Amino acid sequence: MNFGRGPPVVLNVGGTRYSFSREVLKDFPLRRVSRLHGCLSEQDVLEVCDDYDRERNEYFFDRHSEAFGFIMLYVRHGHLRFVPHMCELSFYNEMIYWGLEGSHLDYCCQRRLDDRMSETCTYYTAEEPPGQAAGGPEGKGRRQPAAEGGKWLERMRRTFEEPTSSVAAQVLATVSILFVIVSMVVLCASTLPEWRAPENRSVEEQSRYTAESVREPSGIIEAICIGWFTAECIVRFIVSKNKCEFVRRPLNIIDLLAITPYYISVLMTVFTGENSQLQRAGVTLRVLRMMRIFWVIKLARHFIGLQTLGLTLKRCYREMVMLLVFICVAMAIFSALSQLLENGLDLGTKNKDYASIPAACWWVIISMTTVGYGDMCPITVPGRILGGICVVSGIVLLALPITFIYHSFVQCYHELKFRSARYSRSLSAEFLN
Repeated sequence: MNFGRGPPVVLNVGGTRYSFSREVLKDFPLRRVSRLHGCLSEQDVLEVCDDYDRERNEYFFDRHSEAFGFIMLYVRHGHLRFVPHMCELSFYNEMIYWGLEGSHLDYCCQRRLDDRMSETCTYYTAEEPPGQAAGGPEGKGRRQPAAEGGKWLERMRRTFEEPTSSVAAQVLATVSILFVIVSMVVLCASTLPEWRAPENRSVEEQSRYTAESVREPSGIIEAICIGWFTAECIVRFIVSKNKCEFVRRPLNIIDLLAITPYYISVLMTVFTGENSQLQRAGVTLRVLRMMRIFWVIKLARHFIGLQTLGLTLKRCYREMVMLLVFICVAMAIFSALSQLLENGLDLGTKNKDYASIPAACWWVIISMTTVGYGDMCPITVPGRILGGICVVSGIVLLALPITFIYHSFVQCYHELKFRSARYSRSLSAEFLN
């Protein structure tokens, strides 16, 4: 095969030879092949291919020849499909080696690859791409600076970010979970009437961070928990690789929302005084103090189930938006019709629960989700017929996007489970060593 003009460059992939010109090689769609154009020495060439013949200007790649033939069809025609009778994961490994991604596959093959990955729990991430072993030439070039420089920073980062990466990470995660549980128990107990009865204090007084409240057992426990969460967040920020990315992560934003209200409340008490109008109102402080409920979401760092839920919502936001659009359109239609049938027509019987369309929207949403509180119900025959249609429509409309969300949830769960198992294997190796 010859592409273009000029001195030919020969690629030998598993015994099959392809001939290109230098001009074509420069802008070649395959990233590994295009890297050959920028090689200045034979050592640079051997980092890209397996062998090189200078006399014939031939580059040798010990890869699957038939898979590369299908990849070349994609280069020429723009369609990439799996090789018949070849494992999807093996072909995907070849794709990544040559510089392609799963998105380059045709849609039908993408679905086959996703199903295959879900079945075998095999996932390739940017941290550890296939075909590049830790001891390979490229791996050594990447890991050598980390071994010389900030190796302890990397270990600290994994200890705080990956609960299953080491024994110290598991101990740290256990302590963090205990602090979250204790803080939630104290928060729930502080709202009980028996908790405030001995002091005979009001809700506003409970919201103040005064010197007396800090000395109480609940105040001491809360201060200790806040101190732990603050220290943990500061250390994770210091050892993080990218500070801007650290601030943008959802879990880190939740940590900030959970910690900040305590310090804001203390500062408001210090600067406004205990008898100020703001303190007597207490609304702002109660809202800030109740924001501690966000600490529950911190458990997502340590439980795959919560991580799977968050990752599924992130990847299925289009399906979620579609689901909300379906519900809103149905609410607009059924609420207008129910208000007309129950209250708008002069039939001698008016249902006051359906006095307006916004009031009827509540009945529509609880009917479509098949909750049915019974606080509102149609009393006319046309209204009851409309109610039955509303319930059946809700079942159908809600079921349509659920299939896509379910498949994404299963895929995210297997992906995170595989990632956790990978760190568990490194933990086992640590014990053996």
